[in-house]
Amino acid sequence: MNNSANDIEVIITACKNGDKLAQEKLYRSFYSAMMNICVRYTKSEEDAIEVLNTGFFKVFKNIHSYLPAKAAPYTWIRAIIINTCLNFVRSKGKIRNTHYTVDSEDIQVSPQVIDNINADAILQLVQQLPPATQAVFNLYVIDGFAHKEIAAMLQISEGTSKWHVSEARKILQQQLKEFMR
Repeated sequence: MNNSANDIEVIITACKNGDKLAQEKLYRSFYSAMMNICVRYTKSEEDAIEVLNTGFFKVFKNIHSYLPAKAAPYTWIRAIIINTCLNFVRSKGKIRNTHYTVDSEDIQVSPQVIDNINADAILQLVQQLPPATQAVFNLYVIDGFAHKEIAAMLQISEGTSKWHVSEARKILQQQLKEFMR
């Protein structure tokens, strides 16, 4: 995003007036950051692009409801994109309201393993998680939502949210061990 906050506000005002060039500028300004979010929640680049474009359609459709006093443009757009990602995962029938309990058994991975793996490899491992587990892991670990918020967003219990994070960690730790063999 190379535009200043004032530039973005001008672009948003133009978008509210139906300016297609401004819509393209807004899309390009936030493309990279929002695409990164979509890639974390989907299994393929094609799915990520589909979710991103659906999300931006919602941004432009609801641009009149954006209030600068309530949130920064990035925060507002990010919320729409994350919700679009979750809707995509739901539409695939991968999130169920099941109750799980957290198992305390943990697999430990040494810090040296983490030092020897790059971000792209970690992203690929995260993308291999089951869709619901991947979504909850992203919401909790990457996006910083609390289990209570995740439970409300996904209409699952807090225990289920905690279980998915625990399960993701176990799977990722096991994958990292195998990756380093």
